Amino acid sequence: MSAHLSERRRRGLMLLISSPSGAGKTSLSRRLVADHPELDLSISATTRAPRPGELDGREYHFVDRAAFDEMIAQDAFLEWANVHEHRYGSPRAPVMAALDAGRDVLFDIDWQGAGQITQRAPSDVVRVFILPPSMAELSRRLHARAQDAEDVIQRRLGRAYDEIAQWGTYDYVIVNEDYDQAYSDLAHIYHAERLRRARNAWLTPFVQELLDEKL
Repeated sequence: MSAHLSERRRRGLMLLISSPSGAGKTSLSRRLVADHPELDLSISATTRAPRPGELDGREYHFVDRAAFDEMIAQDAFLEWANVHEHRYGSPRAPVMAALDAGRDVLFDIDWQGAGQITQRAPSDVVRVFILPPSMAELSRRLHARAQDAEDVIQRRLGRAYDEIAQWGTYDYVIVNEDYDQAYSDLAHIYHAERLRRARNAWLTPFVQELLDEKL
């Protein structure tokens, strides 16, 4: 077997998945990561305190405001934002190290964050937007979760219109009417994007070997 074929050096990708709250991005993302050992979930840094049961480095990297501000000054984030009086950001160094090593990184992220990452590393990103089949179904799912008060649910539904309006900035759009079908579509997108020629550096020398091989 060719050495190039056995090594198969490739560059990883960043899979950015967005949706309005309740459309299914988190459950789809977690299943995709669980099914693919070569895919890591991005772990954000945050200035908020850990909640009961959360571990530093698992749910988040918990840092104080001064450390977060220093990371901003050093341009150490792929994206960051203020959310409810706390700051959240995606550290750049571990993600780029993973991509260089051929691993992929998934971001469960809103459209603003996806836009920031795309501006910084456009050739490394694959953007997928998850849509609900209807606004009525989105409302039903949010109520069925029984996680939020009614006023919180109404705010989430209000934001959903602005979020859905960003669908045209994404590479792929999946309507999550049937969960298993939506997951199958997402997995197929991920598998196809891993095979892109530009991400597989081993192909160039391998093809040259094929062309040089005389029968």
